[in-house]
Amino acid sequence: MKKFVTLVSLLWAFAVYAQTGAKPSTQNQSNEPADTIKVDVKLVNVYVTVTDAHGAPVAGLKKENFSIEEDGQTQAIAVFDKESAVPLSIALAIDTSLSTRHDLPLEQASAKRFAQAILRPVDALAVFGFNEIVLQSTGYTADLRHIDEGIDHVRLGAATALYDAVYLVSRSLDRRQGRKVIVLITDGDDTISKTDYKAAVRAAEEAEATVYSIIVVPIENSAGRETGGEHALIQLSEDTGGKYYYATSMAQLDDAFRQISDELRTQYLLAYYPSQRKSMSQFRRIHVAITGAEDAPSYRVRHRAGYYTSKSDF
Repeated sequence: MKKFVTLVSLLWAFAVYAQTGAKPSTQNQSNEPADTIKVDVKLVNVYVTVTDAHGAPVAGLKKENFSIEEDGQTQAIAVFDKESAVPLSIALAIDTSLSTRHDLPLEQASAKRFAQAILRPVDALAVFGFNEIVLQSTGYTADLRHIDEGIDHVRLGAATALYDAVYLVSRSLDRRQGRKVIVLITDGDDTISKTDYKAAVRAAEEAEATVYSIIVVPIENSAGRETGGEHALIQLSEDTGGKYYYATSMAQLDDAFRQISDELRTQYLLAYYPSQRKSMSQFRRIHVAITGAEDAPSYRVRHRAGYYTSKSDF
């Protein structure tokens, strides 16, 4: 009988191990401590751009110049770094719908100069063209010849699937390491997307991608502009910590790319382990402020609005 009881105990212990992965204890159950719940606390990365009253990037700030809150609770900064050394992944998405056909050659030439100016050997850029469909011309690479070929091979189409492009480009960045940036060149008009604006924004936020929107507005078509789409791009850029630009000429396109390049060279990384959460909301709001710097009141701080505690199925 004693052998039977021992065998049953061993079988029970094995069943527990098979279901939970926990090693069976040899101690008496009455001496076991109370069960505890282990929570995987993820490090939250926040990429921050600081500009002065004239819009120029502010370099040289230190860890003690920053404070960060999540849902109103102050967080301890665990990691502080200047972003110039962190690998950069850029998704360049070019609108190739018929409404942009007159400006496409200018956009392509300006995009090539941007790639040449920003990329280092540790960085990577992928080219996407979008009209009624979204096509990836190149994978993520630092090979400028390959990138130039990809930019040259984007093709015109009839309609504009802008939100589809944001969604799919964000998913392509999702598992990449380091800083992740989306540069959109478009007139802002979405005409055919299957993805709605909300899903596109969430995809960008889940990928931790910063969105820069270059809104191309041909002067001759300015009366027929789709301002609702422009406002959506502006909000998307702001929610992800990026910026938007208007361009009506090659010079303005080049200037927008130059400003994006300057910002990406002077970003800061703040990272923290979230303290105890009181809110049950799935979305956690982040706020970063500058303290202790002489001109802090005039500085503008940009970063993503927050993050989701779980990712969408895709």
